[in-house]
Amino acid sequence: MLADGRIVAVKKSKIVDESQVDEFINEVVILSQINHRNVVKLLGCCLETDVPLLVYEFVPNGALFQYIHDQTEEFPITWEMRLRIAIEISSALAYLHSAASIPIYHRDIKSANILLDDKYRAKVSDFGISRSMMIDQTHLTTQVRGTFGYLDPEYFRSSQFTEKSDVYSFGVILAELLTGQKPIRSTICEENKSLAAYFLCAMEEDGLFEVLDSRVLKEADKEEIIIVAKLAERCLNLSGRKRPTMREVATELIRIREHSIMPPNFEEIIDCEDDDTVGHNLESGSSSIGTGSFFNGATTFSIGANLLISKDHDKIEEVLPLTV
Repeated sequence: MLADGRIVAVKKSKIVDESQVDEFINEVVILSQINHRNVVKLLGCCLETDVPLLVYEFVPNGALFQYIHDQTEEFPITWEMRLRIAIEISSALAYLHSAASIPIYHRDIKSANILLDDKYRAKVSDFGISRSMMIDQTHLTTQVRGTFGYLDPEYFRSSQFTEKSDVYSFGVILAELLTGQKPIRSTICEENKSLAAYFLCAMEEDGLFEVLDSRVLKEADKEEIIIVAKLAERCLNLSGRKRPTMREVATELIRIREHSIMPPNFEEIIDCEDDDTVGHNLESGSSSIGTGSFFNGATTFSIGANLLISKDHDKIEEVLPLTV
């Protein structure tokens, strides 16, 4: 808690590692260019300590992953929630790809990186390996980074990451929301371990309704399910060129939701910026966030156990340090 009563979350590296420092600096650079209501807000940073510290708005309700895969009767994740969260994630990604001052590829989209605020609105987080792109740049060539189960197979083969690689990862989240299954499934059969492959096989064999989460099957309109499933199938296409853009995905999801609830104007959803900007200058792409202490010397704070980011055990670890 800060002196003014605000609750914040602090991200701190557990080890002193140069590549970790690079990721933290990269996250500061990236988030200083972003101001969207469905992207977690960076409030400050300190790069003068043994390990870097990043301070964010506190997002109290944990990650989407736990709500999909550890469902409870006390707080079930309804179809309406799933559809709304999918719209919020896709709108944030559409903003990053095509409405931010500089196009940004997230590169690690997964349900564990989607946080839920006090009203269970989605906040995209963890921009440590994200990259900003030149306007005329179509892809970046890097050593493969990301999380197994969400990695674009095309990127894995070629080391070329495009905006459609984020689209593929979002397609896996859509499959998670529809089926309630994890991106890497617990099964003996190797060919069915990948949720993406399992889902695509079900679609191809007209077995969609056999693999759906029971709550989705119970609550959702059959036509809505089919449209969302076909959209997920398009996002998971093995050819990146055949996948839709995130703007197209967001548009389609909003249209689906129009059957029951009239959403805000689409352009407002994609291009929205928070009114309470913190040290951002989006037109110039600059930020007032600097190195050193993020608060004045008199300020002290304590951190609760519920931090923004938990350690991922499924990350690909053998990577080159980022350059920013």
